[in-house]
Amino acid sequence: MRHNKCEAGKGGLSVRVDRDNIEKALRVFKKKVMNDGILKDLKKSQFYEKPSEKKRRKNAEARRHHLKAEALKRKFAE
Repeated sequence: MRHNKCEAGKGGLSVRVDRDNIEKALRVFKKKVMNDGILKDLKKSQFYEKPSEKKRRKNAEARRHHLKAEALKRKFAE
């Protein structure tokens, strides 16, 4: 398997299939799509989001991220 980094504005994702191993190539492709956040962006842009809702969502994400980081700090500090 060859993993190609996707540059901004240059094409899309690509996965090379070796020895007709389509299942493995599909798993790699799905993982790349998840890591790049393509599906998340598609779902997010499907409907209009009011600026106030967008701000509320971003604040909730930041809060969640901060709490998770604090929990990890406490876990490794023990």
